[in-house]
Amino acid sequence: MNARNHCFQLTTEPQQVEEATSAFIHTVLFHRTLGKFRYQKEGTYSIGTVGFDDTDCEHVDLTYIRTASRQLVDNVDRVVKPFAVAVNSSEYRGSGQLNLEFYQKRKARWPFPVESVPWEVWTLNLSTVRLYSDSDRFKFREKLTEDLADRIASVAEAMNRNDYLPKMPTQSELDNVFDTSFSDVQPYLFKASFGQSTAGAGSYSSTVRKLIKDTLAL
Repeated sequence: MNARNHCFQLTTEPQQVEEATSAFIHTVLFHRTLGKFRYQKEGTYSIGTVGFDDTDCEHVDLTYIRTASRQLVDNVDRVVKPFAVAVNSSEYRGSGQLNLEFYQKRKARWPFPVESVPWEVWTLNLSTVRLYSDSDRFKFREKLTEDLADRIASVAEAMNRNDYLPKMPTQSELDNVFDTSFSDVQPYLFKASFGQSTAGAGSYSSTVRKLIKDTLAL
């Protein structure tokens, strides 16, 4: 099975990396999270509700929705915060790539271990720019707000398509499809990772420079 791939690019100032990345990742996870399953008997179950929080950004003029699960928020923070630090480090030189992969477990033939088969991957290529005048930073902040809102709308649009989702599992196979480690919600199995951006350095840098030039010319 080939995983669906969704790739996005975003440019921020250094202090906006964490909030912009959190908004993107939480938007995806909100659409890929269900309430806890409660089984009456094998094949018969009910699904709990998923609460949500309106989250205001400090460095971007944006409010986004995230799942109201402290455990899930902490889980995301354990990836996003180090990612923001890495992007702003000398090693990453102001750019990085974060991947959010949804997968399901499949039993392999003995003696091989259980396979993790991805079915959807979200990739965020993020680059930073440093601005020094208040007017430039104000214009750039307005543009980032528009761009991030557009990315969030694109995520919602993609989620509304009739694409493949793992079929609802039986109780005995629940852990093969969903992460049951959270006490209040049940997202599809996922893992997040980050590294240096693999986008074409020349073309991506040119795109970023053009974006900045066009933004500040407004």
